[in-house]
Amino acid sequence: MDIKRWFGIALLSCFALSPSDVIARAPQFKRLTAAEAKDHIGEQATVCGKVASTRYVATTRGKPTFLNLDKPYPSQVFTVLIWGANREKFGNPEEKYRDKQICVTGKITEYRKAPEIVVSDLQSIDVQK
Repeated sequence: MDIKRWFGIALLSCFALSPSDVIARAPQFKRLTAAEAKDHIGEQATVCGKVASTRYVATTRGKPTFLNLDKPYPSQVFTVLIWGANREKFGNPEEKYRDKQICVTGKITEYRKAPEIVVSDLQSIDVQK
């Protein structure tokens, strides 16, 4: 095979898997309100709501940061949990996300009868405009 033909095939294969194709194939998760999340424990989903309260507990084991959606703690509807080991990826999440409308994607779990998603990377949280 001559070099021009090989180059043409290589170039076409790059376009065959363009970034837009990869994005289009990314998994799409159910989009839920914070209140709906309680009915989807164990599922991967995107949960949206307003951050009503935040708390960084530096003195507790694991140094968790809590982002409580729709209602402030202790009446929160849904919680986003960021463990201290991942905190630096988010800057100061208790300030950055306070009073913002966010969507968080991940596996919905339950802690003390309340739904939550534990996030470990910045791409899991999307601030809505």
